[in-house]
Amino acid sequence: MNTKFHDLISEASKVVLDKNVEIRLAMTCLLAGGHLLIEDLPGVGKTTLVQVLGKLTGLKTRRIQFTIDLLPADAIGGQVFHPQEQKFVFHPGPLFSQMVMADELNRASPRTQSALLQAMEEGEVSVDGTTWPLPKPFYVIATQNPHQQTGTFPLPESQLDRFLMSLELHHASKETEVRLLQGEDPRGRLQKISALFTDGEIENALSAVQSVTVSPVVAGYIAEILERSRRAGFEGAPLSTRAGMALVRAAKAWAFLEGRDYVRPDDVQQVLVPVLGHRLGGNHGIKRGREWAHALQKATPVPV
Repeated sequence: MNTKFHDLISEASKVVLDKNVEIRLAMTCLLAGGHLLIEDLPGVGKTTLVQVLGKLTGLKTRRIQFTIDLLPADAIGGQVFHPQEQKFVFHPGPLFSQMVMADELNRASPRTQSALLQAMEEGEVSVDGTTWPLPKPFYVIATQNPHQQTGTFPLPESQLDRFLMSLELHHASKETEVRLLQGEDPRGRLQKISALFTDGEIENALSAVQSVTVSPVVAGYIAEILERSRRAGFEGAPLSTRAGMALVRAAKAWAFLEGRDYVRPDDVQQVLVPVLGHRLGGNHGIKRGREWAHALQKATPVPV
């Protein structure tokens, strides 16, 4: 199973160039049963990343383009009256997919943004008093433009906390950009990609990740990170216990990809900034939160 995931990362790297670490972190987030937030400028490969991951995992993938006039029902679905049957029938929206790309999430109104809260936390949605379960696994990869751009609405802290991890993709290297400007288009590989996983294999991997163990030493290291964040006086929100639990989940998934059934402190180090950046930054933005997370990482002694 681990070999397949490494093959997936290798194949995806041929399409989304210069993003090996980011691809691995995106897979870590999936295996941890979480959701991913990507903040960056348009044109750095966010949509292509989701497309290639959807194809390689074999998960049913849909894209929702969030705009100011998007309504909650446009994503969730709604009741439609059927005259022949004389009753309302629920028609699922694009949210009823295994991998959902919520593109430019912060361009939608707060009301529409909040429609994702229940789905991301509980894996189900409620419409007119009826609760509908979402497919499993359910993985949201949301993108947002930098908060200083016009036409954006800041994501509230409660919604940021629903994302297990956050990333910035950044621009490709100059050498890669030269190749792209000369006409090389790696997205053409998308048509030739086939799924590496059969139905149920992803869910089996998710179960295996949960059984990865965390020693008292590693748990104490994570607790010290939380405590230091509360004493540091960051402008953003201090870290909650739930943030620590998110760090545990991500570290377990990273250890699983390393082929281990236990977490080491260096696993925590690898996922610390992606897990904590958006939680520390809050309305100051992911970029600022990542800077604080890096500072916190350096300030906390790593157990031997």
